[in-house]
Amino acid sequence: MRILVIGAGGREHALVWKIAQSKLCDKIFCAQGNAGIAQIAECIDIKADDMAGLIDFARREKIDLTVVGPEVSLALGIVDAFQKAGLKIFGPNKKAANLEASKVFSKELMVKYKVPTADFKIFDNPDTAKKYIEEIGAPCVVKADGLAAGKGVVVAKTIDEAKHAVDAMMQEKIFGEAGNRVIIEECLEGEEASILVITDSKEVIALASAQDHKRVGDNDQGPNTGGMGAYSPAPVVTKKLFKEILDKVIYRTVDGLVREGIDYRGVLYAGIMLTKEGPKTLEFNVRFGDPETQAILPRLKSDLVEIMLAASEQKLNLLRSLEWDERACVCVVCAAGGYPGNYEKEKEILGLDKAAEIKDVVVFHAGTKLQNNKIVTNGGRVLGVTGLGKTIKEAIDKTYQAVEKIHFEGMQYRKDIGKKGNFCFDSR
Repeated sequence: MRILVIGAGGREHALVWKIAQSKLCDKIFCAQGNAGIAQIAECIDIKADDMAGLIDFARREKIDLTVVGPEVSLALGIVDAFQKAGLKIFGPNKKAANLEASKVFSKELMVKYKVPTADFKIFDNPDTAKKYIEEIGAPCVVKADGLAAGKGVVVAKTIDEAKHAVDAMMQEKIFGEAGNRVIIEECLEGEEASILVITDSKEVIALASAQDHKRVGDNDQGPNTGGMGAYSPAPVVTKKLFKEILDKVIYRTVDGLVREGIDYRGVLYAGIMLTKEGPKTLEFNVRFGDPETQAILPRLKSDLVEIMLAASEQKLNLLRSLEWDERACVCVVCAAGGYPGNYEKEKEILGLDKAAEIKDVVVFHAGTKLQNNKIVTNGGRVLGVTGLGKTIKEAIDKTYQAVEKIHFEGMQYRKDIGKKGNFCFDSR
């Protein structure tokens, strides 16, 4: 098969890396890719939102399957466009992508189909939103309705902080039209977990659990980011809890979408807060998580291409259960100095070869490019250094051993990725 992956980040590098292991795969292309992806796929200079260009390329190169990485492409309706052109593609259609593209749509669907989530109210007027914040007090959570590259959520500890978030989103338009409406919701407390499944609207196949680290600094300090690291499995998600999340969140959501006349084929990601009252849904994503994918796919022994093909053809019922590596996996993101705020690019990255020499370590590239035969930084999240170990502690040690081999000017990373899961890991 000739396969096209759309995207340029660490998630896409992990997807390309895993797809390359498939017995079904003959050739991989990636639009636009990065310096790491270029080592295993042919990168093409077509942007993820250039649907006409991507369709033309897929037709010309006789692409058998296209895999969509970023949410922006899905929200624009790339799946609908490819299907209309008679091309096979893995991912949810535009209506289904609203589950991530509009937090208002997502919250209203959850309420309608009794999916547990935080109490909330929706506002399209900043003054009304700020008045409500004064009524409920802090802490509270302010969310932009639309897509904001994983940065449209502010957990406000004070009333002033919450009001400032409303002004930034609705009046200063820091996220553009994504901030036309905001959601103000209660601040849930507990451990977070990421649950990813693949569905074809009829069947659901769960992937391994994971835990993300959203804040930029150690001990969950500082602003939210796209994710500073992840580990899998998440020991806090016991078998009993996993089943409860599938029953109350995943199955109810997929069933709700079907009842709304929406055909969902692809990855469904649920961000879950494990509260004293039980699991509650923080958000949905309609694609592989980033960096959770970098921690989950190295543990997957089954053929990913087979799974994605089955989902796109609505034949998941024909698949056997997935096979997993029992070892733990930890991914540490190396980010540019200043991220998630302003940061510089084009800093040479040193030590990648030395890190790659460590057994059971893979360095996934995110914001990188090749410049004058040197690999340089080209984004906020630059690398996802990933290691496998018999325990989370062993995976942590191996991953940080690799991180210490790598250097670029301004490089920052969290020192506590996986720490929460270290104390209770049992591969059984």
